[in-house]
Parts: sequence; structure tokens; C-alpha cells
Amino acid sequence: MTETHEPCAFGRAVLAGEAGCALARRRSRGEFEEIACASPVAHRNCALLLALLRERGAFALRLPPPSRALAHAQAMRLQCGGALALAQALGRPRPDDLHELLAQARERWETLVDLPFAALVPAMAAWQGRRRSGERPERP
Repeated sequence: MTETHEPCAFGRAVLAGEAGCALARRRSRGEFEEIACASPVAHRNCALLLALLRERGAFALRLPPPSRALAHAQAMRLQCGGALALAQALGRPRPDDLHELLAQARERWETLVDLPFAALVPAMAAWQGRRRSGERPERP
């Protein structure tokens, strides 16, 4: 397998501990830590999945057009919520290995375009990040 220096499409989710991947490689760039993908093919598959999740979830997640960058919270919801939604659609409690999840998804639905986005999008929208310590819960 050829090593690549492509940043992981789900790098924020992996760094946050919300997802894992057997092909993820941690790298340091100055003071920053980032996640790179060890496989060019896997990187393309994950990038395609992320693009499809963004396209199909744009309205529900209130995402800006693809030409504009996502805010941090939007990127986290897309990556973490998307990974968790895919894991749950495959009957798994957590997205512990994204590469394996994508392989299972392609086995089950043949292509990533055929994923059950009607079920994935609400699960993505329901994802909530960890609360900051000392933060008060919202009032009803």
C-alpha cells in the first residue's frame, strides 16, 4: 500500500475521538497535529462519502454552498454525525474503523451513492458535540 500525504477527510472526527480508522496516521505540522490517510484509494472513497453527506444534508444541517468553507461546528457535525450515522445504519454502535465501515457499506449498498441518506441525514442532524465544562444546559 502506498503511503500518501493526503489529509484525512474525516480528520476532525478522528482527532476528536469520535471516529477511528485503521488507515489514519497522525502527523505533526509545527504546533498542529493532523490526520493523514495511508491509502490514496481510501482517501478518495472517504472524500466522496463526505461530499455526498454534505450534498444530501445541506438543508437539514443548514450548510453553506459547497464553494464556501464550513464553520468548525458544521464540519464537526458533518464528519462526526456522518460517521456515527453510517455506523448505526450498519448496525454498529460506533464508527471505530471508517475504512471498514465504507467497505461494508459498499458491500451492502453497492455504491456510496446508494446509501440510505433518508436515514443518515436525520442521524447526522441529531449529533451533538461534547458540552464545555461549566456550560449550562439550554432551557426548553
